[in-house]
Amino acid sequence: MHPSSFDLRPFLRLLPSASRYLVAYSGGLDSHVLLHMLAALRGSGFPEVRAVHVHHGLNARADAWVAHCEAVCERLGVPLDVLRVDARAETGESPEAAARTARYGALEGLLQSGDGLLTAHHQRDQAETLLLQLMRGAGPAGLAAMPAWQPLGAGWHGRPMLQMGRADLEAYARAEALDWIEDDSNLDTRFDRNLLRTRIMPALRERWPALDETLSRAAAHQAETLGLLGDLARVDLENLRGEVPGTLSVMALSTLRPARIRNALRFWLLEKGLPSPPRTRLQSVLDDVLTAGPDAMPCVAWEGAQLRRYRDALHALAPRPPHDPNLRLAWDGRTPLHIDTLGLTLTPEWLASQGVDPDKEGPFQVAFRRGGETLRVRGQTRELKKLMQERGVPPWERDRAPLVYRGEALVAVFWKDEG
Repeated sequence: MHPSSFDLRPFLRLLPSASRYLVAYSGGLDSHVLLHMLAALRGSGFPEVRAVHVHHGLNARADAWVAHCEAVCERLGVPLDVLRVDARAETGESPEAAARTARYGALEGLLQSGDGLLTAHHQRDQAETLLLQLMRGAGPAGLAAMPAWQPLGAGWHGRPMLQMGRADLEAYARAEALDWIEDDSNLDTRFDRNLLRTRIMPALRERWPALDETLSRAAAHQAETLGLLGDLARVDLENLRGEVPGTLSVMALSTLRPARIRNALRFWLLEKGLPSPPRTRLQSVLDDVLTAGPDAMPCVAWEGAQLRRYRDALHALAPRPPHDPNLRLAWDGRTPLHIDTLGLTLTPEWLASQGVDPDKEGPFQVAFRRGGETLRVRGQTRELKKLMQERGVPPWERDRAPLVYRGEALVAVFWKDEG
């Protein structure tokens, strides 16, 4: 293949607009080809290009790789940023996952509004990702493998070479006489992707030469299926919204078939920016949460999220920092008071809206429920517990509601829906 027949422009035009491209440049063949192609497009209406190299600190040759990347970027006239990260895995953590998390965390931190991060993932990478997800028992979201682009930090992450074969990249590199780094860790078959790449894929490819293209096409089919499931979930979620803002109605959910409930819940959690649960935890929601009695308050939790039920409302929650219910804070009522563990701020304006004059009635104490509190509401003394029940405050929120006292008298309660 002659390099002139290799045109990146149609693929770039499928990506969102950008003020500049940041190229994740490892120094290997794939990212070198991508960087070289983008450098050749300067002055033809595409954004400025900047290379970014992540120094993981894991390989003895890492400093030499930085020097190589600096030399290549100088020849191409492309600015280079070198990001140093600690990519060591924690106990029990996959080294691959730790390095990937550190790498993308550093790259995301560099993105500014309007930036596009470009990586050199290609057709063979897509095929490998599909097989790895299949071995993990993934559904359509996993089997769709890598999307052409997705939001990332303040910008987005694009993969303009997903439809290009590895052989095409090698031919381009030879034609342009590129030099690149060979990372010896890519041969370490303790890592799943390396085992797949060096032993399993070659054997499959010998029998089915079009394997990469075929598996990439299968991933595209799964992505299309995922899109249709998303359309269905959006229709369902419009009919499932609970009376409490941000919740789903348990009664409405119970009218759907189990597969459709699971689909709606997955997209609802995605909508809220929460991680999708393992299938076993999702099944627990159907078995234990949706079928619980009206007075029960079941909870199903997994890393990064939990689902709780109160009355007819299903709540999705992110983990919250610990809060000390014995905390007491002095407050003058005239300046804002921020409560770190709750992520909220009490203001003089809010206090005045509760019928309390900060200038005449202070100072105050802010405390939390211990039981037995009463509050004057429209001339009547009411039990705080009953007020919370009437307002539909879930039990797990009640001990986190700031109570404002003047002396021994409770004068105001900050309800969550006022924040």
